[in-house]
Amino acid sequence: MRRGTFRDDTVDYAAVGATHAPDLMQYPPERSIPAEQSWRIGSGAERFQSAGDSLLAWTAQRAAGLSIEDVRPASGPAYAGVSFDAEGNPVAPSKRDVEQRFDAEGTPFVGPGMTLRLHGRVSGMRADAELRVISVTEEPRRVGFVLGTVGGSVVSGEESFDLEWREDNDEVWFTVRAFDAPNALLYRTVPALVKRRRRELFARYLRAISPLYATPV
Repeated sequence: MRRGTFRDDTVDYAAVGATHAPDLMQYPPERSIPAEQSWRIGSGAERFQSAGDSLLAWTAQRAAGLSIEDVRPASGPAYAGVSFDAEGNPVAPSKRDVEQRFDAEGTPFVGPGMTLRLHGRVSGMRADAELRVISVTEEPRRVGFVLGTVGGSVVSGEESFDLEWREDNDEVWFTVRAFDAPNALLYRTVPALVKRRRRELFARYLRAISPLYATPV
């Protein structure tokens, strides 16, 4: 089944929320290269809570060697982000108010509608971008968020970060999904570089969130 798209003019791509579509790997957005990887990172409530706090405090991005700058809240008080159902279709966002949290450096935790700038390099390749937080999930057994590119990146597209604490076996799983459409001429000419960049990012995200892969990058 092919998905529909949901237009959000604050980002530089059309298929907003496509990282939540079950057929992403079979039918990625046009010109995009999809990627997906899941890891079991432990079990139990404590592991889930710890990993969730780390994820929402930008630990995955920082451990990937990226600096977070110019973090700005949503542009309007009514903005609550975009939410998606199990098929990746946009649904009405939650209306509940959530108290803003901050990490030890004073950076706000991930929040819907937030924009930020990332700076850094991955395997010698530039990873600068302006991003928007498309949606945030905080449920008793699921935590995650979606980042979409606004501009200034060598690729355009989306990343989703999801933690799931499974009821059937108590395991905690970390899943990252993405699609990247090359913008830079070199990436359009050599698509293998996009895949290489993505593999390295996934490996760094895993080391950041999982205690089983705590070796420095």
